[in-house]
Amino acid sequence: MTPSPVRRRFLPRPAPALVVLFVAWGVLGVASSFGVVPARAWAIAGAMLALLALVDLALLLRAQVPDVARRVPEALPLGVEREVVLQLEPGARRQRVDVHDLHPGGWEASGLPRTLALVPGMVSSVGYRLRPNARGGFAFAGVHLRLHAPLRLWRRLCVAGAAQRVRVFPNFAPLARYALVSAEQASRMMGAHIRRRRGEGTDFHQMREYRVGDSLRQIDWKATSRARKLISREYQDEKNQQLVVVLDTGRRMMARDPGPTKAGGDLAHFDHALDAALLVSYLALRQGDAVGLLATGGDRRWVPPQRGMAAIDVLLRASYDLEPRPVATDYLAAATELSLRQRRRGLLMLVTNLRDEDIEDLLAAVRMLQKRHLVVVASLRERALDDVLGQEVRDEAGAVRAGATARYLAQRAAAHEALRRHRVMVLDVTSEQLPAALVERYLAIKRDGLL
Repeated sequence: MTPSPVRRRFLPRPAPALVVLFVAWGVLGVASSFGVVPARAWAIAGAMLALLALVDLALLLRAQVPDVARRVPEALPLGVEREVVLQLEPGARRQRVDVHDLHPGGWEASGLPRTLALVPGMVSSVGYRLRPNARGGFAFAGVHLRLHAPLRLWRRLCVAGAAQRVRVFPNFAPLARYALVSAEQASRMMGAHIRRRRGEGTDFHQMREYRVGDSLRQIDWKATSRARKLISREYQDEKNQQLVVVLDTGRRMMARDPGPTKAGGDLAHFDHALDAALLVSYLALRQGDAVGLLATGGDRRWVPPQRGMAAIDVLLRASYDLEPRPVATDYLAAATELSLRQRRRGLLMLVTNLRDEDIEDLLAAVRMLQKRHLVVVASLRERALDDVLGQEVRDEAGAVRAGATARYLAQRAAAHEALRRHRVMVLDVTSEQLPAALVERYLAIKRDGLL
């Protein structure tokens, strides 16, 4: 349904030119009181000024508010600058208009406000750049137009155009870039280090001529007999397996790494985790696997595993408005829910920020899931911790800070080790390292046939 146009007009206000003229008329009145200027001249000047002001005001009140149309994509990527175009259709007379779009507050905008001279019969366009800084649903409330009277003595503020809703998704530009290359090349572009295969895949792929280095087990002797030359069977990684990404939306994922990062500014850990989850999901879909999503802790969401590249759109639409909340994550409740929803064996990748006080609950949850699934826990580490340990200690405060950081990291490492003793794969990474680490571990599990 097309949104109805917004039409609001405010009372006209004097322009600076009219204020200057009235000040000049007042000065003329002072001069007249001292006899420098005849009183009649002052009265005539006042009458002429009042007449001009009234005529200019009448023309402004009769002026037609231009129709405004906005061209902006329905879905915008987080943190990526996009162009928004405003098209203004003038009335029957020439108009001078100041234009400012009422975009969502807090977004970076460049190129506004703009001043246009509207000519009858000609549609005028103005473009500006806009960068969303948060995911979710947002609205453009309309367009501010400041109409100038023909003599520039008055101006009037109006709100025109239509309110328009947009959705801000995680940055999906990398997904479009990876669509043009093979899955293996995409993995390398993500920063994953692909290990050489140990052994063969499990799914038959094709027959081909024997190559030096093929094992005897690959030779198909019946095909070799018919072709009278050595024919090998070629295998590939098993397809149609299940991957479920479990995202923690609790208070721990609200942490931020200050300062610019390669991943894009000072986004919350959850934003980086969501971007990484979409990247590994995209690669898994390219590999022929089914991918699902469970968000637990604050905002909750469940997307059952689906196959095909169209599933990435389903994941984007289901997760774009997820936000971490200041609540504790119940890992055991999440494991119970996942056990009921995900019956088929699959790879579960949990992205969280693990602390030593969480280990008992998380360990109980993981042991429940391990009865049927393969579990990987990716624990995000604040980059500030590495920065503290990398700084030179110069005073007592620095020594205390370094000692406390080292103790915290030791407790964190002990929690990770407790998980590893129960055959849980643990990734201890920063938000910048997370995408490559998830992809690398996923590919290693596929190549080793652990599922």
